[in-house]
Amino acid sequence: MATTKASAGDFSQSAWAHLLYLSVLAALVAAVPVGALDAMDRHAILAIGIIGTWRYGWNLFHFVRALIYQRIVFPRMAARAVAIASETPPRAIFLVTSFRIDAHTTSQVYRAVFAAALAHDGPSTIIASVVEMGDQRIVKQLFSRIVGGARGDIRLVLVRIAGTGKRDALAFGFRAIRASVPEVDENDIVMVIDGDSMVPSDIVARCAPLLRLDPKIGALTTDEMSELREGRRIFHHWYSMRFAQRQIYMSSMGLAKRVLTLTGRMSMFRATLVCDPDFIRQVEVDTIDHWRIGRYRLLTGDDKSTWFWLLRNGYKMVYVPDLIVHTVEVPPQPDFIPASLQLMTRWFGNMLRTSSRAIALGPGRIGLFTWWSLIDQRLSMWTSLTGLTFAVLTSITYTPWAMVVYAAWIMASRYLIMLLLLSQRREVSAWYPLLLIYNQIVGSLVKIYALTHPDRQRWTRQKTTFASSHGRGRALAISLTSHAANILSLLALVTAVGVWVGTFPIPFALRF
Repeated sequence: MATTKASAGDFSQSAWAHLLYLSVLAALVAAVPVGALDAMDRHAILAIGIIGTWRYGWNLFHFVRALIYQRIVFPRMAARAVAIASETPPRAIFLVTSFRIDAHTTSQVYRAVFAAALAHDGPSTIIASVVEMGDQRIVKQLFSRIVGGARGDIRLVLVRIAGTGKRDALAFGFRAIRASVPEVDENDIVMVIDGDSMVPSDIVARCAPLLRLDPKIGALTTDEMSELREGRRIFHHWYSMRFAQRQIYMSSMGLAKRVLTLTGRMSMFRATLVCDPDFIRQVEVDTIDHWRIGRYRLLTGDDKSTWFWLLRNGYKMVYVPDLIVHTVEVPPQPDFIPASLQLMTRWFGNMLRTSSRAIALGPGRIGLFTWWSLIDQRLSMWTSLTGLTFAVLTSITYTPWAMVVYAAWIMASRYLIMLLLLSQRREVSAWYPLLLIYNQIVGSLVKIYALTHPDRQRWTRQKTTFASSHGRGRALAISLTSHAANILSLLALVTAVGVWVGTFPIPFALRF
């Protein structure tokens, strides 16, 4: 795998790179003169300390929950699932969607799918949802070569669609399942697999029994590891770090049996749910009603639509931490900053668009921990910027050393967070703390932008974008108010911290 190749000989993962990072940190700490903190406002420092304690405490809570789930709860679940496994293997249905993916990756993905079908003892149906004729030829040739006539209970169904988006591809695929497998059994399972994701051959044997533990478990998803095919090495570190963080948070949410997303890379569903007409409609045409923008259709975020449907209908969702799906990552642009901004805008937009309606379901319906975790996602974009804003304003108002103190603190704290990732991955890069800082600050700004511009959507691989149904005047008003909301939100944050710090001496201001 390219993941291993990228790690070999990587200076950033060496002891020397970590020593260099710690040396810079030590130099920053040594540069701060004695008594520099005395010039700062004590009340403001206390308030920031309280916020920091809350944030780090919450992250540590997730970490402890993740370890409990990975080392105690899930192994027991897996053992129980094996013990009650049916003697009659379920039908396994693989739905693979491909669009604008290179031939080499497409071949790898379908080889993995066919290998998983052959490894499964029961019948299998592969639904290949493709756009280009070239993909269709690749899939048919591979099926003939790998499966051939060896197994009569393995079927291939090709679905050709127009390149109008992944939602349409999934909806066509789901309807093809209903047509191809008219009598779906309650134990049958459907794996929704992205065209750049390679599943392990034992995925059915390892995952399908988990759905039998509880009739209210509607779906599951697994750990992921990235394989960078194009782009600079910094992308490899960024993706690897994100997936390591994802493993912790998903395991923590797995303890509540309600993960916060059913990733589009690979998720397994009960076939009876996938064939539900209401489920298909939710994926194909999903809309949001916004108080300022009105009703708009969701273009991206199909995995959030399936997740919300299950959440709304009372189903649980399991996380499988010990099974890895390898994903091929191709950055949308060669330069890291514009590419990461484009990706974060899509990811965070999908998250925020759906979390508001999930929160509205209430803690009684989705569980207190899940409900609060969704709220925390929305709070963190503000608290993550509070420290930086405090440091900047304190540097202006009291002492310029405040920025040096902040830089040393954030470098030290992010290094400790990086060390926690060693519980999930064998190697960590000295780039991780800096990328964590980048994700915190820039990611928060992107989240605020996505929150105030919820109708801005675009796929990475497709030219398809959101087409407004409003007239030109209404569209202009929406655009202007969205920009105004974004600016006012940031100004409100700066003003609140400024009053806290004392930079803005507003009469009768409440000082903490």
